[in-house]
Amino acid sequence: MATNGTSRPTTAQKLRAMLEDPGKLIVCPGVYDGYTARIALAEGVDCLYMTGAGTTMSVLGMADLGVATMNDMRDNASMIANIDPDTPLIADADTGYGGAIMVGRTVTQYMLAGVAGMHLEDQVVTKRCGHLSGKQLVSVSEYTSRIRAAVMARAAARGDIVLIARTDALQSLGYDGALQRMRAAVGEGADVAFLEGVQTREQAEQFVRDMAPTPCLFNNVPGGVSPDFSVDEARQVGYRIAIYPALGIEVVYPAVRKAVRQLLTEGKVKGVEVDGKRWSPRELFEVCGLRETMEFDVKAGGTAYSKGV
Repeated sequence: MATNGTSRPTTAQKLRAMLEDPGKLIVCPGVYDGYTARIALAEGVDCLYMTGAGTTMSVLGMADLGVATMNDMRDNASMIANIDPDTPLIADADTGYGGAIMVGRTVTQYMLAGVAGMHLEDQVVTKRCGHLSGKQLVSVSEYTSRIRAAVMARAAARGDIVLIARTDALQSLGYDGALQRMRAAVGEGADVAFLEGVQTREQAEQFVRDMAPTPCLFNNVPGGVSPDFSVDEARQVGYRIAIYPALGIEVVYPAVRKAVRQLLTEGKVKGVEVDGKRWSPRELFEVCGLRETMEFDVKAGGTAYSKGV
């Protein structure tokens, strides 16, 4: 409750308000830990996306092959969502991590963690990244059961979270089969439609038309099976949400690899310089709230940082 006695909107309410704006495309940079989230927030983004692949890689050091548990994902999402409780976070929830009861628990846990939106897919529990081949799907009835369980859990929790239904059926069942699943999921109460692995701009435009008025989400994975739409192109297609899950993990890989190679071969890291400048610990800590944390301590009567650092 705000100090003036008025209720502050939840991040789920903020996300819904953005979805209700017909002229808005919600652009979500992919983050996977507190540091990448802080960097994105410092740039003024209005929504974040927690990538499941990035979480699996950063938390477990493993490829995105369905090895992350609900606890792994929820804990990471909770940390990211609460860095700035005013900025909505959309988080990957994979398959919901089990049957209907487990899907319900996942939704409840994500809501308690402060997540504004989450997506559930129709792969088997031993899933894989949506831009890899060989994906296996559950039946339509099992998939709709997942969505139904999510809607029921949301209602029982007396809170809110934007439920995004994702299908990976395009690869094996074709467009018509994928569309059937999306419409069935929306019929059960999903708020947003997410066709994974869309293959062409024409197919994307058809999907947006076929799902109207339900808002649709585009997943931009450079090097994957989908077109590398820019923000403007995604807006022109008619998407309402565009997530960029590889944004952080893609740029970190060559930068860190280059720095390690320089250390091993030249004995000095030079590749991180920008215009001849290196970043001091204090400058890096500033991104992660150093100043605000110190000010909080001083206002509370603490003396540890009263003279600065």
